[in-house]
Amino acid sequence: MAWKELRQKDFTDELIVHHEALEELDDVHKIINWSQIEQQLSHLNTSNRGAKSYPPILMFKIMILQAWYGISDPQMEKQLARDLMFRRFIQLSLSEAVPDHSTIWRFRNLLQEKNLLEPLLNLINNQLDEERLMITKGSISIIDASVIEAKQSRPRKNKKGENTQDPEAEYFSKIGSDGKIKTTYGYKLHINTDEDGFIGNLEYTTANIHDSQVFEEILTGYEYEVYADSAYASEATNQLLGKKNKVLHQAYRNKPLTKKQK
Repeated sequence: MAWKELRQKDFTDELIVHHEALEELDDVHKIINWSQIEQQLSHLNTSNRGAKSYPPILMFKIMILQAWYGISDPQMEKQLARDLMFRRFIQLSLSEAVPDHSTIWRFRNLLQEKNLLEPLLNLINNQLDEERLMITKGSISIIDASVIEAKQSRPRKNKKGENTQDPEAEYFSKIGSDGKIKTTYGYKLHINTDEDGFIGNLEYTTANIHDSQVFEEILTGYEYEVYADSAYASEATNQLLGKKNKVLHQAYRNKPLTKKQK
């Protein structure tokens, strides 16, 4: 599978009326040495057979945007179709079709299979650190998890009678703001960012893994304060973080929050 040629802008891009909002990610884009990342991705999708695929560097930039903004694959497809700033960041011309959610899903799986996601994240963080634009000691960490629906989320059967549902995903149920239980079949993205949105660490699991089970794993070790919602509250968290603990308190049966905790 060869790569598509998407480097050149065309007449449609020249018609865009300039606005400073389109440049909000330009500084981040300039800081990162993308050629180093391209070298890490150079062996992906290099076959001459099959339909041409999107360049790996473009797809990896999509992964970064998803992590920064907490966007699922279907939402990302829509966002790229209508957000000029996102298209500018991944350098995709207006005349080009956006990658669909299944393409994004497959690329993420490919990075996981090749064990490239964490090394690439470390490479970006090292570059930011060299530019003194990322604090690696005494930083604030904000930790949360987002559920990502699997591409094949429904238990359907193909012509052979085989189940086409993603065999590696799991179910996750949560009570929504309307009081109804919402169930999703898929995965979870556990992410640690600083107050500026730069990624410190991340981990993918099946959707049924509780947020707290990955909590210690995604700490960077440089935090002086850690913020998270009450799903991460526990005695184990208190002992692990000590004075660094800024996790929201959780009320229990017959043990409501005190005024200080509120």
